[in-house]
Amino acid sequence: MEQVVYDVIIIGGGQSGLATAYHLRRSSLNVVILDEQASAGGAWQHAWQSLRLFSPAEASSLPGWLMPRTESIYPSRQDVISYLAEYEKRYNFPIDRPVQVQTVQWENNAFRLLTNRGSYYCRALVCATGSWSNPYSPNYPGKETFKGLQLHSAQYVSPDLLTGKRVLVVGGGNSGAQILAELSKVANVSWVTLEEPSFLPDDVDGRYLFQAATQRYQAGDTQSVGNLANIVMVESVKEARSRNVLHAVRPFTGLTPDGVYWPNGTHEAIDAIIWCTGFRPAIQFLNGLGILTSDGRADVQGTRSIKQPGLWLVGYGSWTGFASATLIGVNRSARQTAQEISAFLSPASA
Repeated sequence: MEQVVYDVIIIGGGQSGLATAYHLRRSSLNVVILDEQASAGGAWQHAWQSLRLFSPAEASSLPGWLMPRTESIYPSRQDVISYLAEYEKRYNFPIDRPVQVQTVQWENNAFRLLTNRGSYYCRALVCATGSWSNPYSPNYPGKETFKGLQLHSAQYVSPDLLTGKRVLVVGGGNSGAQILAELSKVANVSWVTLEEPSFLPDDVDGRYLFQAATQRYQAGDTQSVGNLANIVMVESVKEARSRNVLHAVRPFTGLTPDGVYWPNGTHEAIDAIIWCTGFRPAIQFLNGLGILTSDGRADVQGTRSIKQPGLWLVGYGSWTGFASATLIGVNRSARQTAQEISAFLSPASA
C-alpha cells in the first residue's frame, strides 16, 4: 500500500490543536489531527470535577465560534468539554483517535511519527499536546519516603477519598485555591505556598487580567505579561473566604514516612499531599530529534522551532506565545503558525 504523506500533522486534539486546525482549514493542505484521547475535550476530561474557569464563556473561546453562554458565569469543566466537542464537529476537522505518538524522527526531508497505530508521515508538524500529562512537583528531602497519599492536581478528581484526613494543598495559584476551597469542607487542610497568595478583587476576573496583560504586551512590556496567576474569586473561593480558610503557610522543609517537618523544627503527621505546582511541556516524544533543552522545552522563534525545520509548537505558555496556554490566548499563536506553515509548504519555498 502506498505510504500517505500528509502536508501537516497536528499532535493534540485539545484547544491548541483545534485552534491551529481552524486557521489551516482555508488552505488546500492535507491536514490530520492525532489525538491520544479516546474522545473530544482534550485534557479537560481529566481535570477535577468541580473545576471552574475564571473567565466567562465569551472570554474563553476559540477562533470562529464563541463558547455558548453557560448556566454559571464561569464555565465548568464539563462546559469546556462540551464546547470543544461541538467545536470540532462544527468545522469537521479530520481527527484520528486514540493515537499516542511515541517518537518522532526526521528522515528523507519528512517527519515520521511512530505511534501505537503504526507510522504517520508529514512535511510539517505541529505539537499541541499541552502539559497536563507531564505534571511537575518539587523535590523535597524525604519526599520518596512519605507513605501517605501524594496526588498532583492533574490526578485529583474529588474530595471523596480525603474526608476526615489531614491534608496539605501545596501551590498558590487558582488550582490550589479551588481545591483548598473544596477539600476544606470535608478534611483538615493547610494551604502551603511559597509566598502569601494574591487575590483579585471580587469584581475582577480573567477577562481583565488578559486585557491588561495584552495591553502591556502590545506596549512592548514582555517581562510582566505572564502574571495571569492571581487568584480569581470564583464562587467556591468566595465561599471558602466566608469560612475563613484562605490562609496559607510557608513550605515545610522535608518529609518523613508519616508527615512533614516545618521550618521551626516541629514534626506533624500528614495523611495526604495535593501538589498544585504546575506542569512541564508534554513533548518527550521529540527526544529523537535532539532539540529539547535541559528544561524539556525547545528553542523557538514565535512557535517555530529554531533547530528543526518544519516543526512548530503551539499553546505551551509564554515561551510559545503570549497567553498561548489559555482558550482565548492561543488564537494569536495558532493564526501565525498557520500562516508560517502555508508559506513553508508553498511551491515558492520548496
